Amino acid sequence: MRFFEHANYKFIELRRKAYVLSGTAITIGIIAMVVNVFSIGHWQNYGVDFTGGSLVEVQFNKAVDVGELRSALGGEDAITQFGGPGDFVIRAPLAENRTIDEVAADIQQKLAASMGEGTFTVQRKELVSPKVGGELQRKAAMAILFSFFITLIYLAIRFETRFGTAAVIATAHDILITLGFLAVMRMEISLTSVAAVLTIVGYSLNDTIIVFDRIRENLHKKGARKRDLIELIDESINETLPRTILTSGTTVAVLVALLLLGGAVIRDFTVVLIMGIVVGTYSSIFVASPALVEIQKRWGEGKMRERKPKTEPATV
Repeated sequence: MRFFEHANYKFIELRRKAYVLSGTAITIGIIAMVVNVFSIGHWQNYGVDFTGGSLVEVQFNKAVDVGELRSALGGEDAITQFGGPGDFVIRAPLAENRTIDEVAADIQQKLAASMGEGTFTVQRKELVSPKVGGELQRKAAMAILFSFFITLIYLAIRFETRFGTAAVIATAHDILITLGFLAVMRMEISLTSVAAVLTIVGYSLNDTIIVFDRIRENLHKKGARKRDLIELIDESINETLPRTILTSGTTVAVLVALLLLGGAVIRDFTVVLIMGIVVGTYSSIFVASPALVEIQKRWGEGKMRERKPKTEPATV
């Protein structure tokens, strides 16, 4: 069964409503960021990776459940399992006037009271300085900006600059809404959150390129130049709609399963991905394509690069 086989929706006609919806979501996110600056001191709720703190590596004599370990520590510290089933890294904020030795001793005391004396050993304890966290913040922002720049160059080569500009606008829209969501929910920003945001960039661009590729194909059909551009773009979106909905739907279904069964370790990562994929699917239809229309109206058609057909082997 092919879903949306005869879809004929007028997506571009809804672009002004989409502008209002996106603008409202972005505005709410920006307000939340400003509120966070005055309430928690940062525009996002940065974790130990970005603000600095203590890192304690613990090895248990047997396999330990992460949930049990989190309960023993009070649920405030970031816990990451690595290596064997009894190896964990515990990241905790470093309170004022406390040394790394005091933090490690406090963790040991809590674990000993809950898990028992002699069931674990502290393999390593380190201090992550705020300076390192600030450097990570800058590098994370540079990674996202670099991805935008490379995208613009790639699409300018494969299609043309107007397509690349529209794709970057849509991707920036996705990132702003995702960051706004994180600010509203005050979810802790860690390195895994940055990885999730970069994953969203790739997913959103892939979906947008699929739609743009179909637009380009339809523009090169006989008589396409005489057709209304909005009508042609709507037709292209409807033709790719089955792929867009089914791909996004199956991806979100897997992520929901991870959210329900994966536990607290990957919860924030999964939530950010679900939010980003939903927004990315929306933007490929209601942001990227309308942006292409607006660019077309203001700067003209330009020269379209036609995709070279695949060469077929000769038959006898």
